[in-house]
Amino acid sequence: MLIKQYTAEDKALWDNFVLSSKNGTFLFCRDFMEYHSDRFKDHSLMFYSKDKLIAILPANISDDIFYSHQGLTYGGLVLSHHIKTDDILNIFSLLTAYLKNIGIKSFYYKAIPHIYHNYPAEEDLYALFRNGASLSSRTVSSTIELANKQPYGQSRKKQVKKASGFKLQILENSSLDGFWHVLDENLRIRYNAKPVHSLAEIQYLKSKFPDNIKLFTVSENTEIIAGSLIFETNSVAHIQYISANERGKQIGALDLLFDTLINRYFSDKRYFDFGISTENGGLYLNSGLIFQKEGFGARAIVYDTYLIDIK
Repeated sequence: MLIKQYTAEDKALWDNFVLSSKNGTFLFCRDFMEYHSDRFKDHSLMFYSKDKLIAILPANISDDIFYSHQGLTYGGLVLSHHIKTDDILNIFSLLTAYLKNIGIKSFYYKAIPHIYHNYPAEEDLYALFRNGASLSSRTVSSTIELANKQPYGQSRKKQVKKASGFKLQILENSSLDGFWHVLDENLRIRYNAKPVHSLAEIQYLKSKFPDNIKLFTVSENTEIIAGSLIFETNSVAHIQYISANERGKQIGALDLLFDTLINRYFSDKRYFDFGISTENGGLYLNSGLIFQKEGFGARAIVYDTYLIDIK
């Protein structure tokens, strides 16, 4: 078994491996990873056995710390369907020796939540345990298993019914501009913050992944009053951004939108994921935010980050 650092010449091989893997998503394709390449010193790795690529690791380095990529929400080892548990143990042995050799002191590993797996792929969690990894952070996301939906809470039922009484149009929208204005204003007024992605960045990503990045908006008299940007994978519809203006909030536009996404647009998916409701690495839970999500019948899955000290 050998390890190789990714180079631009490997792009086609890397992307094809992601698409055929048992736990890869479009977030690991190079066009997605590299939209913010100026912010991270990429040090992605490729693992071979008998000249065959069996695993890849999206990663970056900062000082003497190695991260499974900081620019991604999740992103541990992406695995071939043929890989076995012993192979992953060998990969971790090879990897920790490699990291020590290049002067790395700490390794932060973001496990890929099981809802994104196309086939069982938790061999890495066992290898982390065997390598003495400690849990560094655990954030809580709220997810609906769509084939086994739980009933809505009374508050959500009331809001959906309320919004249904207005003449609202819900549709997939190819233009991001109107929604981004709502999102920008909302974040500025409430949190004095900006979206993680600029409008130009998200337009670029949507142009590269039109089947995976989709915007749904709620309009009243042609004015966008609410919307949600979805990252869609094989098994998951994940809410990346949501926002509503004051009118949208008053009439429950987001509740009606979520109901429509869950029961119409993404009813054939396995999971509908609302995203995290925690801050500070999971140490703070936003109770009001998670109350709304759980009101739709969503329940907890976790996004974990582990730490290995390289000795």
